[in-house]
Amino acid sequence: MRWRDALFAHWAFDPGVVDANLPADVSVATYDGRAWMGVVAFVMEDIRPRGLPFGLSFPELNLRTYVERPGDEDHSVYFFNLDADDALGVPVARRLYSLPYYRADMRVTTRGDEVEFASHRTHRGVPPAHFDATYRPVGEQFTPEPGTLEHFLTENYRFYTAGTDLYYGDIRHTPWPLQEAEAEIRTNTLFEASDFDAPTADPILHYSPGTEVTAGRIHRVGD
Repeated sequence: MRWRDALFAHWAFDPGVVDANLPADVSVATYDGRAWMGVVAFVMEDIRPRGLPFGLSFPELNLRTYVERPGDEDHSVYFFNLDADDALGVPVARRLYSLPYYRADMRVTTRGDEVEFASHRTHRGVPPAHFDATYRPVGEQFTPEPGTLEHFLTENYRFYTAGTDLYYGDIRHTPWPLQEAEAEIRTNTLFEASDFDAPTADPILHYSPGTEVTAGRIHRVGD
């Protein structure tokens, strides 16, 4: 698959606040003593098993943090929610694994280097969540260097999420080509929908035009 037109919007949090909302098998990872939570919006294109000539494409929006687990080589992403405009994948993920995938109506419009991304969660029986932003890259493109905050926030090759059990998956991709970004975030209720207080500080913003991604299957921790 390809992930394109990605916005990374990150806020610093008290590690204790984040850790209290994580399952017991993982713990919050920190950078310079702070936990980080991110809203990441992007379009997934050409999602398909290897060898098939065509695939699905749809937008996705997630709320995430970064975690550690004994035995892992590096820190990983932990997803609190994954909203997607995908009528097929969302029910499969929820039915097989009880993962926090939610249906949403999404609209992505590009005008030159500017991206407008709007999401309205339509999934029944879960807290509502809305996101509406316009973002654009600024500055020169760069590759995040190991040891930097940008690398900590974007270069993660394992993810965890909790459903009926704790699950993980591994992905492979070339490093994200990043640029600093500007964004007008008009609406963002993802934090409240996952039982966090909404951040009041300005986020750290990055944009990426995209990268090619290969993902393996999801595993249950302990299998």
